[in-house]
Amino acid sequence: MTALAKLFRTTTFKLTLVYLFIFAIFAAFLLGYFALNTRRLITEQITDTVNAEINGLNEQYNQGGIRRLVLVVDARSRRPGSSLYLVTTFNGDTLAGNITEVPPTVFNTPGWTETQYRRVEETDSGDHHALVRVFQLAGGFRLLVGRDLEERERVYHIVIDAGKWSVAIVMALGILGGVFVTRRVLRRVDAMTETTRTIMGGDLSGRLPVSGSGDELDRLAVNLNEMLERIEALMRGLQEVSDNIAHDLKTPLTRLRNRAEEALRGGQSESGYRAALERTIEESEALIRTFNALLMIARAESGHGRDAMQDFDASDVARDVGELYEPLAEQRGLSLVVEANGAAPVKGNRELISQAVANLVDNAIKYAAPAVQNNGAPPEIVLSARIEGDTTLISVGDHGPGIPEADRPRAIERFVRLEQSRSQPGSGLGLSLASAVARLHGGELRLDDNKPGLKSVIALPRAAPLHSLG
Repeated sequence: MTALAKLFRTTTFKLTLVYLFIFAIFAAFLLGYFALNTRRLITEQITDTVNAEINGLNEQYNQGGIRRLVLVVDARSRRPGSSLYLVTTFNGDTLAGNITEVPPTVFNTPGWTETQYRRVEETDSGDHHALVRVFQLAGGFRLLVGRDLEERERVYHIVIDAGKWSVAIVMALGILGGVFVTRRVLRRVDAMTETTRTIMGGDLSGRLPVSGSGDELDRLAVNLNEMLERIEALMRGLQEVSDNIAHDLKTPLTRLRNRAEEALRGGQSESGYRAALERTIEESEALIRTFNALLMIARAESGHGRDAMQDFDASDVARDVGELYEPLAEQRGLSLVVEANGAAPVKGNRELISQAVANLVDNAIKYAAPAVQNNGAPPEIVLSARIEGDTTLISVGDHGPGIPEADRPRAIERFVRLEQSRSQPGSGLGLSLASAVARLHGGELRLDDNKPGLKSVIALPRAAPLHSLG
């Protein structure tokens, strides 16, 4: 397809032609209406002038008879730019006037008539047109008064010609403007197309160009770029998950196999086999928990769970999770404090949010310092739910080693375990799940400094007013 044919087939150029066609019809109608009204206005001026002259000449006739009328008509006929006059007898004999060779039917037609005529001083048969009126005088004489229509027709044709040229110029400029605009749009679309081809070729880092004008193409490009960033992040996450599964799950699977082989080679008693089976079951349960966490993260990132969203109080979730983990915290020498006195309304999947909060509390219990504070009280883990503006905040704060600010973005990635956490059991999926659940609900997971320790905050959009929750 040639560049010109490609341009003509664009929607922008077709819309330009449609709008030009509509505008041309409207402009032609408007100019035609203006031309006809101009012609009608000139005709009205002619009729007013002729009627005034006929009334005046009729008065002259009534005062001085036919002789006076002839003298007045003869004098007026000699003036430059005068009207058309003709005074005849009942038989049609000319008594005075400045025209001749008027069709006989004119005198038999009442009212106004457009007719051809020839002036007295002209030797050739001029093609003149006039608007005339015949008036019957007392005594049988007839008076014809009219005006030449050349001026009216000239003005009419000037307007028509100007309209034709105006429409033609507008059409030409419109087509040129349409070609210019279409070429600009086509260049941007071609640039987007080229970028999409690059992306389809496997390079997910490509982004659609944004001109900065803020028009609809820019808004489309911005939205598509955000979508591409999300797709790239998901694909990168998928690749990382595949790599992490290959590396992080290889060790427990190998350990599971080695223990089974060891039991087969060296197990001589029922108690030995039982111990080996118990270790195998324990290792298998850890693997199942890892796969369940991966499945939950995948479901959250793919949008599953939105259908089960409902309004509920995040304070209730905080109290339930606190009640569940309080015995475990006491076993670790920690104090789990729940601060959820006021209502904290959110709309979402209660099960997923509860799981995310539980993961944060579990991490805090694992990594909080088990030492006794200066005042003799055990270290506290504070689980809170509160409202801050239009946001519902669910936070878990501990006084453990925390996470350095530079490592916090990595900490929420799948299977990432920092150096200070490698001594504790786990799969490195707790923060990843909490982050995925927060994104599913239009929020985010923030990792802040608790001075000392770590403060994990799930920020979610606030739901209905407090009094509407029952």
